[in-house]
Amino acid sequence: MRVYLCAVGRLRAGPERDLIDDYAARFDRTGRALSLGPLIEHEVEDKKNLGMAAEAELLARAVPNGALIVTLDERGALVSSPEFAAMLARWRDDGRQDLAFVIGGADGIDPGLRARADAQVSFGKMVWPHMLVRVMLCEQLYRAASILAGLPYHRA
Repeated sequence: MRVYLCAVGRLRAGPERDLIDDYAARFDRTGRALSLGPLIEHEVEDKKNLGMAAEAELLARAVPNGALIVTLDERGALVSSPEFAAMLARWRDDGRQDLAFVIGGADGIDPGLRARADAQVSFGKMVWPHMLVRVMLCEQLYRAASILAGLPYHRA
């Protein structure tokens, strides 16, 4: 199952980019044997600053046709790491070819795009900068693959 990270904004070189690259490489390496991955990033940018609706249109175009859509949103479900791993495994086992995680910009995700999502996941009630959410998602993808592979990375 290919995993897409569709996000608003361009991430430049720096600590966030380094962390994403590291966790994405770990996920790809660990997930390969589990039929998870690769992780493919699609960055979109609303250069005209037209707002959430314009971002939603760009994000929708970045999502592959037929992909299961998961928005990362503070209103989403709070799930543990093992529950997140089980969700990935269930979607994979259901024969899903593509899974797209959608991360909005500073104002969040347009309600219309949120309504199209198959699932919504939250990293807590706090609002996180969208660049950090990318890092947290990549780490959780690697953690999920580690859990499914029976590796000791997740110790809870």
